[in-house]
Amino acid sequence: MNARDWIMAYKALDCITRSDIEAQGIAPDLAEGIHGRFTEIVRNYGPATAETWRDISKHILSPDLPFSFHQMMYYGCYINYGPNPPAWVPDSENAILTNIGQLLVRRGTEFLGSKYKDPISSFYDFQEFSVSNPEVYWKTVLDEMSVTFSVPPQCIFLECPFGESHSSYPGGQWLPGALVNPAKNCLSLNSKRSLDDVVVIWRNEGDDDLPVRRMTLQEFRAEVWLVAHAIKALGLEKGSAIAIDMPMDVNSVFIYLAIVLAGYVVVSIADSFAPLEISTRLKISEAKAVFTQDLIIRGDKSIPLYSRIVEAQSPMAIVIPTRGSSFSMKLRDDDISWHDFLGRVKHLKEDEFAAIEQPVEAFMNILFSSGTTGEPKAIPWTHATPFKAAADAWCHMDIQKGDIISWPTNLGWMMGPWLVYASLLNGASMALYNGSPLGSGFAKFVQDAKVTMLGVIPSIVRAWKSRNCLAGLDWSAIRCFGSTGEASNVDEYLWLMGRAHYKPIIEYCGGTEIGGGFITGSLLQPQSLAAFSTPAMGCCLFILGNDGHPIPKNQPGIGELALGPLMFGASNTLLNANHHDVYFKGMPSWKGRVLRRHGDVFERTSTGYYQAHGRADDTMNLGGIKVSSVEIERICNAVDNNVLETAAIGVPPPGGGPEQLVIAVVFKDSDNMEADLNQLKILFNSAVQKNLNPLFRVSRVVPLSALPRTATNKVMRRVLRQQLTQLDENSRL
Repeated sequence: MNARDWIMAYKALDCITRSDIEAQGIAPDLAEGIHGRFTEIVRNYGPATAETWRDISKHILSPDLPFSFHQMMYYGCYINYGPNPPAWVPDSENAILTNIGQLLVRRGTEFLGSKYKDPISSFYDFQEFSVSNPEVYWKTVLDEMSVTFSVPPQCIFLECPFGESHSSYPGGQWLPGALVNPAKNCLSLNSKRSLDDVVVIWRNEGDDDLPVRRMTLQEFRAEVWLVAHAIKALGLEKGSAIAIDMPMDVNSVFIYLAIVLAGYVVVSIADSFAPLEISTRLKISEAKAVFTQDLIIRGDKSIPLYSRIVEAQSPMAIVIPTRGSSFSMKLRDDDISWHDFLGRVKHLKEDEFAAIEQPVEAFMNILFSSGTTGEPKAIPWTHATPFKAAADAWCHMDIQKGDIISWPTNLGWMMGPWLVYASLLNGASMALYNGSPLGSGFAKFVQDAKVTMLGVIPSIVRAWKSRNCLAGLDWSAIRCFGSTGEASNVDEYLWLMGRAHYKPIIEYCGGTEIGGGFITGSLLQPQSLAAFSTPAMGCCLFILGNDGHPIPKNQPGIGELALGPLMFGASNTLLNANHHDVYFKGMPSWKGRVLRRHGDVFERTSTGYYQAHGRADDTMNLGGIKVSSVEIERICNAVDNNVLETAAIGVPPPGGGPEQLVIAVVFKDSDNMEADLNQLKILFNSAVQKNLNPLFRVSRVVPLSALPRTATNKVMRRVLRQQLTQLDENSRL
């Protein structure tokens, strides 16, 4: 819903009456009290300011009030505000308690000189400092996270001459000469951590009424050491690749860290993959072994996993039984049960494993792009990449000692390893729920574990909202949310904030090849819904204009996003493609450096926020005007309450000619496939023409039971476009 819709649908705050509040389903006595309180707030701050909304969200709104009343307050406050109204505003008292706030209080003048004022006012300057002074910035952050090297780097960044920009290290080399082991850093004692600190909290689906389970650092590292001893006993060649294909639970985290600790390379494979996809990843990575489990239990369903590994013709598998200690199937001759695997080294239990220190540029983890357009890109993370992931969490999500982080994900995707390092390198605990995140079981786990930072993707939030499965739960421990994976929706994220008494949502966009984010938010800046407030620390962003060159810095505009090439922890090679061709070939230069391709379309708004508009190949040309699918979908999703989600596709007509706009629609009620599609088409056309461009016209509405998605939940619009084009071609024939 945009500003023009707010004007039509909502009243300004100073026009709202007690009866308007009662009409939202609020009892008369309560409505009278609420009206009195927000009238006083409006009197103090005015009817349409960020301070007004901050006080209303903090002192009036609560999760048990109808969401329609939350909408009335939010949209009423910002009725004439324009783009990107702040849904959360920092205050100076809490700002100085954040990681960056504390750092700037101590050293702000040292970093910024006379420009330094306070953490909130000086955040923008500090972000620019992180780009222009990488040596100082990254040394500071690594020290703040208590990162230790067995051999320190010669320097933080060794710049390469301009003429060598096509080398393996575009622009230069990070931490040259250093030897380090990130897993050892995760398990080490330091000023942030003692042996008695809880480092992992977990629960299995179905145990929702039992207490959450906890493990201290002392217990946790003993388990990791034992697995590392057992891996070493396999006798694999030094630096061999070892795959993990299983849900992200406490065992898979032991295994992940043990592989890294023992000097091997993790191969990340998502547990949702079919045998062919598993086989492809095992072959590309040349994995010598794979950790897996027999089954995945979800509710009353048992989903085979080991059988998929066998069908993929995997190398030796170490197999964990999901329940008990026995299997329902026979293992292959060369495969090993988890019990026997650990039994070989039981005499070493409690013995510390001597970490294998590696050159910082050595591979540590091989991850894969989603592979919707052919063979997936195999992206190696080096031993520097974990520190980029952890630094993002330290800077932007403000992860501190004592925090509890939950982010439903899998080690097959970058957010799985990210969660491990973001938690453990910052002295926090990770909270793992072994089950579906879509229902009340996970939501109750968030409450019971007292999660302080909850990561989400928009489709999970959509499911929670449509099922109302958070009702009655207490999420007040949450300090902030993180969101990644796809473009978010203003209304859904307003609802999410309201479940935790309006804690901020930090949008986070990056990529596997980045090892974290390039654009995000901060607890030192006002946060607007479905928008990004800042480039990530150490990252420089460019929006390319129609001529393929960057538009002037800080100027509003929309176009393909390019990245400055000097990014700590980012990839510098691919196993199965030419890294330079994929990320640098054909890109413009800036100050003598070739910019790095990313492929997303971003808009910088007139208020200085950034908004994502999907992949560059998710744009369409309607009547000579380029428009992003996401832009159209945001409008169509709000047209009818029966619509769950939409996908906007530009489809060429069978006989050729300009692309026609087709809207694929998924209804909340799957039995509603016979809805009046003509009426919906009229509503879509009206909304798109009014809110986007009067020349755009929806030619067709196609009902679907679900949108095709990658395993990382990105909508595969290209697949839809191919299917619809083929359908039209068949009809013509």
